[in-house]
Amino acid sequence: MAALPVTPMPAPELIPKLSQAERVVDTFIAPSKTFADVRRSASWWLPFLLLAIVGVGYIYVVDQKIGFRKVTENQIQSSPKASQRIDDMPAAQRNVAIETQAKWTRNIAYGFFIFLLIWNIVVAAILFATFKFGASADVSYSRSLAIVMYASLPGVLKTILIVISILAGAAPDSFTLQNPVATNPGYFLNPANSHFLYSLGTAADIFMIWTLILTAIGFSVVGRVKRSTAMSIVFGWYILYAVVAAGLGAAFS
Repeated sequence: MAALPVTPMPAPELIPKLSQAERVVDTFIAPSKTFADVRRSASWWLPFLLLAIVGVGYIYVVDQKIGFRKVTENQIQSSPKASQRIDDMPAAQRNVAIETQAKWTRNIAYGFFIFLLIWNIVVAAILFATFKFGASADVSYSRSLAIVMYASLPGVLKTILIVISILAGAAPDSFTLQNPVATNPGYFLNPANSHFLYSLGTAADIFMIWTLILTAIGFSVVGRVKRSTAMSIVFGWYILYAVVAAGLGAAFS
């Protein structure tokens, strides 16, 4: 019996190179193509730029439609300790404290993209070390950072959804920067009742789960490790982070 013909794999130089814009689109419709191209180039400026622009637009809409005074008041009410501390102040001092906190919250919110960059740099470092030394992945730190940046793109869609909900008339009295739209179980819980359960529910966000799946696909493709291994590492780290963060939040709320 004649041997079946073998289809030759294309040489690396014959594989079409993707532009940054094509990578962004493929992250949503064909993520493996995006991350395969990350092996060629670890450039990540466009996804970060999109996250920053959309994020600043979101903060501007919050500033204009909700107001950071209201955002701060809602945040204080969600924490029994903070609420009690404010209530114990004289009226004049209480107003000054809220206004000061609102100004700090506003300034930090407009500069969020700096914290986003630092956060992604740290996450990329942790995942790089875990995959490189724990799973023998063929991955560099620069490629790890590119994976994290592209995998964060579902956040752009979530932010647009939040902006639409605000413009459509979201209730200012229930608005929070931490959990502004019903994409997770935590949205339906009162943090004042159980901050721990609220934090865990908030962590189970559909857009975050999407990001985690994309991150695992990225390390699987770029690092050439099993998809199941990549999923276990990425979700394992996130679950650990969510539990620790929920515990700390409950302790200080």
